[in-house]
Amino acid sequence: MVDAMERPAARKGEVIFALATGTGRAAIAIMRASGAGAQEVLASLCGGRLPKPRHACLRALHHEGDHLDDAMVLWLPGPRSYTGEDGFELHLHAGPAVIDRVAMALTTLGARPAEPGEFTRRAVQAGRLDLLQAEAIADLVEAESQSQRQQALAQADGALSRLYEGWSERLKTLLAHQEALIDFPDEDLPEAVELALSRTLNDLRSALEAHLSDKRGEIVRRGLTVVIAGAPNVGKSSLLNHLAGYDAAIVTHRAGTTRDVIAIDWLFQGVRLRLVDTAGLRETEDEIEAEGIRRAMFHVEHADLVLHVVAGMAEMPLRPDAMMVSNKVDLYPALDNTLGLSVQTGEGMEGFEQALGVRIKALTAGVGAPLTRARHRAGIEEALLYLDQAHEALWPEVRGEALRLAMRALGRLTGQVDVDSLLDVIFGQFCIGK
Repeated sequence: MVDAMERPAARKGEVIFALATGTGRAAIAIMRASGAGAQEVLASLCGGRLPKPRHACLRALHHEGDHLDDAMVLWLPGPRSYTGEDGFELHLHAGPAVIDRVAMALTTLGARPAEPGEFTRRAVQAGRLDLLQAEAIADLVEAESQSQRQQALAQADGALSRLYEGWSERLKTLLAHQEALIDFPDEDLPEAVELALSRTLNDLRSALEAHLSDKRGEIVRRGLTVVIAGAPNVGKSSLLNHLAGYDAAIVTHRAGTTRDVIAIDWLFQGVRLRLVDTAGLRETEDEIEAEGIRRAMFHVEHADLVLHVVAGMAEMPLRPDAMMVSNKVDLYPALDNTLGLSVQTGEGMEGFEQALGVRIKALTAGVGAPLTRARHRAGIEEALLYLDQAHEALWPEVRGEALRLAMRALGRLTGQVDVDSLLDVIFGQFCIGK
């Protein structure tokens, strides 16, 4: 049996195909194919009448005397194609019978169904994309909010790649200066060389530390978690229902109605939020309610933003950065340093949503290209570890080796080094046809 790690490389030259459009009723379905023999496969379907490269032409598709469909056909010769290989697209009528018959014909002609992410994998192997851009394409396919779309497009355009490659170039220069100190120890090299080396190393360490502290890319990609918390019967569930636009949580006048965590997804001002309603926080002997309170405090601790709701009674914020909300201002005056509103009457809700938007923007907007995945964070942490070792090294040779390892860690992020061990993990998360 061929090892899974080796399979894609061994089958690299084969023609692969997949449906690029989603399942379900539609007018058009797009079948795409790529591989060294794509021209012969397409010529067979089109009766030898290949369209002009990169021009859509109507063709009757035939196979073994069977009229398959009348389709718009695009012939995409490499290397100016998505994968860098010869490829084509068939814009078919989207009936399941049409799709199945064309897929059967492609298989008979020697093509095979693509594995998840195999088109993009081939693009990376051909140098058309780096790993960061490939991951961004997967994020773009999954984007549910405008902020996710914008972030994925920026990364696909190479914003994060350029940042990491810039750091790699600075490390390369740093390493060259370090090698000069090693190779010419008896020469009177200018003191400025040593000072510049130390300054550049410290600048790079600071840049990587700042990059790690910026979590907005990860927050945007997964969605921002907003936890609604507070004492029982202050209107937490009512606030959740108001924001959701439907009755997601049960609301009664009885304290302690919510005993478990209730979470809903919500698109707000172009940002995907995960709104979490929690059990009311109080001392209790009830075992089930106590477990709900424990879960509530766990979510408060790990939330991106906490909405601490009060009603008529001052409380210490659950977190220093919590957004304090006074509900039921139709019954009680709003407390100092809180946002006053009444979910019941709607008073103050517009101002609350504006303030919420400001807080969310502060957590998700910024300048520069942020890291977006745990893989990126691990790679930057590894590079920073080696830069710290270089900073502390007493011997030039030790410093030089640490700098080389830092460059290697950055290179793995873009796929410039040690790429094979990452490909199966990364592209296994892609959809078929991408």
